[in-house]
Amino acid sequence: MAYLLDANVFIQAKNLHYGFDFCPAFWDWLIVSNERQVVFSIEKVGDELEAGNDDLAQWAKVRGETFFLPPDPQIVPAFGQVSTWVNGQGYEPAAINTFLQVADYYLCAHALAHSLTIVTHEIPAATAKKVKIPNVCIGLGIKHMTPYEMLRREGARFVLGGRA
Repeated sequence: MAYLLDANVFIQAKNLHYGFDFCPAFWDWLIVSNERQVVFSIEKVGDELEAGNDDLAQWAKVRGETFFLPPDPQIVPAFGQVSTWVNGQGYEPAAINTFLQVADYYLCAHALAHSLTIVTHEIPAATAKKVKIPNVCIGLGIKHMTPYEMLRREGARFVLGGRA
């Protein structure tokens, strides 16, 4: 199984559970898993991360398009499928417009086109005010899970090493 990570996975990892200063193993695991062709994200997510002025922006900048995949011709039909589904679900026009302009739209289309599993902290919500990634995934049959589910499924282990 290969995974496509939402921006919130990186941002929450940096800000909460896997800070660069005390859990570098998480970030190393992402790099190694990407080299194994298991973990990716998309260019639009990379752009969002690089817009910051912090350690995460620097980390993202050196990953390049082998980690943050650019759009390819296969996702063009998927854009139509995602857009059609979102437009048919009764979301408010502002919610649809916002979704179609942000990385979430590209993430869903990329996952749909390449049969990848989306990893996100978002949870489904019954609201017309915001299009949530898990709702799109459920509606279009795209696999999705939390970062913790991915880490467990992949057997990630961040073992404490010797004292510094």
